[in-house]
Amino acid sequence: MLLRQIFDEKLAQYAYLIGCPRTGAAIVVDPERDVDRYLELAAANGLRLEAVVETHIHADFVSGVRELAARDPEIAVYLSVEGGEDWSYRWPASDGRACTFLRDGDSIRIGNVELRARHTPGHTPEHLVFEVVDHGGGADQPMALLAGDFVFVGDLGRPDLLESAAGVVGAREPAARALYASARRFLELPEWLQVFPGHGAGSACGKALGAVPSTTVGYERRFSPALAAVAAGERAFVDFILAGQPEPPVYFARMKRWNRDGPPILGALPQPDRLDAAGLAAAAAGSVVVLDTRRDRRAYFARHLRGSLFAPWNRTFPTIAGSYLEPEQKVVLVVEPGNFDEAVRNLVRVGLDRIIGWSPPATLAELPEAAVAATPHLDFAAGFDRALAEPGALVVDVRSAAEYEEGHVEGAVQMAHTRLAAEAESLPRGRPLLVHCETGSRASSATAYLERRGFDVRYVDGRFDDWQRRTA
Repeated sequence: MLLRQIFDEKLAQYAYLIGCPRTGAAIVVDPERDVDRYLELAAANGLRLEAVVETHIHADFVSGVRELAARDPEIAVYLSVEGGEDWSYRWPASDGRACTFLRDGDSIRIGNVELRARHTPGHTPEHLVFEVVDHGGGADQPMALLAGDFVFVGDLGRPDLLESAAGVVGAREPAARALYASARRFLELPEWLQVFPGHGAGSACGKALGAVPSTTVGYERRFSPALAAVAAGERAFVDFILAGQPEPPVYFARMKRWNRDGPPILGALPQPDRLDAAGLAAAAAGSVVVLDTRRDRRAYFARHLRGSLFAPWNRTFPTIAGSYLEPEQKVVLVVEPGNFDEAVRNLVRVGLDRIIGWSPPATLAELPEAAVAATPHLDFAAGFDRALAEPGALVVDVRSAAEYEEGHVEGAVQMAHTRLAAEAESLPRGRPLLVHCETGSRASSATAYLERRGFDVRYVDGRFDDWQRRTA
């Protein structure tokens, strides 16, 4: 048996390619939308991709299952049917696409490899995990569990997203109780069983995910705080698992609907034109949104294209883009040539396909002065206290609600940076907004977004805990 883990570092997502070298057949589990990667990996290992399966309806990225189904009608599609009417896949029927719907106990055979489905509701109602049995190697017991968003390294998948992201009122606690029951069944599995999760550290699908790529049932039984909470009983577990979950990005609701109803077919990756300074300025003057990916936030605030958004080239890039943009908006990238292909892939994975142009950062130096702007820049060590004393000044804290509860500036408004698109209009116009986070990173993107929306903003850099200690 061949098993390959394919990691998207920025969304902290794992897909899996599983193949049977003896027969040449392969299946991909939980693919993202730019599916050429999986086809190429299969071919590089002498395999042909014959099937695709998904553990659940994802909220954090656009699924590649429909994309593969549209690209090759011979690929067999396997999806869960355990979610009930509201959270059952709808796109196969609308596409007229043959699909095998799986229930608890059903199996998929790929050559001499078997994937046994187990229903594990909680993170989502329809969630399945897959026990992997290598019959070609002589095994009759599973060697691994493809855990999806059920079990992570050091955590369990959060059960609140149907309510907090998709708006299903009252879904949090019943989902947490279902997760408790699923976790108890997980604890009965053999200790040696390897666990391959759907996400690693940095994903918003849990609150304490580990940064290693796999684990075992025995290790999680001993050291996972979420599984330790199971021993305290259902009520204690529900309280533990729902407490402190970060606010989900606003695009999660869209991803959830798209992946249930059918995301748009991509076909091929966008091929945007390279723009010179004149083209870049003209694009920004219209309805296009410019995403500036420079890493240096001080350089961005000192001189940037008027109305642009700041989405620095790091792990947060697709999350910021997905949170601040809508699928119908046209996008131009300011990006280093070496990062261009990956940036395009990052955007289509969160449903942003209308990428019409790009320019390297050096082009910004050639822009006319009328096209550029600067943003007031403060620091917790110098300038913040003075700005706080300005008439009407309002502090906007773009950290999570849990961070805010641990300590905040008196009178500050808490608004998680990934929720600004849904909540910004509740902020007052005509008052100076002092925007901060813990280190200045999240606040930099939030400031650029609020500035584009027409608010009077001041960016606050530096460490908030330094200011707290100084003013304690």
